[in-house]
Amino acid sequence: MKLTLKACRQAVLTAMINGALALALMLLVEFSLSGSLALTRPFLIAGILVALVIFVAQFFRQLRLCRCDQNQNGAPTK
Repeated sequence: MKLTLKACRQAVLTAMINGALALALMLLVEFSLSGSLALTRPFLIAGILVALVIFVAQFFRQLRLCRCDQNQNGAPTK
């Protein structure tokens, strides 16, 4: 359970940062093309989707890394 919470915390942090960066990049491109800075629904949906995909990928990656680190330290796994 502790490994799962640690992996989840790290995955959420990574997903939020990458989702915010993706949203900022979309807004920057929108501003450069149209000259107005409007946060529209498709931008929000795309940012949330990016964050969700990154969260799922990072969660499984972090979970595997935590388990591998625990196995190398000689601690028993459950």
